[in-house]
Amino acid sequence: MSWQEFSALLLLATASSFTPGPNTTLSTALAANFGLRRAMRFVLAVPVGWSLLLALCSAGVGAVILALPALRWAILATGVAYLLWLASRLMNSRQLAQAEASRLQVTFGQGVMLQFLNIKAWMLALSIVAGFVAGQAQPMQRFLLILPVMLCFAFFSNLAYALVGSMLRHWLAQGQRLLVFNRVMATALAGTAAWLLWSAL
Repeated sequence: MSWQEFSALLLLATASSFTPGPNTTLSTALAANFGLRRAMRFVLAVPVGWSLLLALCSAGVGAVILALPALRWAILATGVAYLLWLASRLMNSRQLAQAEASRLQVTFGQGVMLQFLNIKAWMLALSIVAGFVAGQAQPMQRFLLILPVMLCFAFFSNLAYALVGSMLRHWLAQGQRLLVFNRVMATALAGTAAWLLWSAL
């Protein structure tokens, strides 16, 4: 892979990983409500899920999913429903204890599976495969070069957002701050769900 191609990959990885989205929003909200240690399950799940997704797209599964409208819409609808469910859990949490009681908990497995419910993640993985792997000389070597790059970006972007959430944790514990914060995060998740639906039309 040339330096020009690698630079383009880094720009794509930066833009796709560090801009706000469902993963970064959840990383922030989980760390703010439960602390960094509890949020790390999700932070670690994102790159694992992403690597599986990229591997499936490299094997041709992603193209099959996008070629079948019913399956594509089923994945999209499930992902949107899950994001809205998480948003509803966040919406009325006023105190850290209430957040605990509301069971706003995302397990490692759920974090991995969330990557498969994001149709935009499928499209990004397909774009990477189409632009940097498929039809190129030594595609397996290219895939093995791209995979750790995307894993690092997926991990460090979510870790950065989780660190911000954990730093705000004690400040948010006072008064109505956590309620406002959680409602902003819930709105961001609901907005992401709406954007996913709108962009799929």
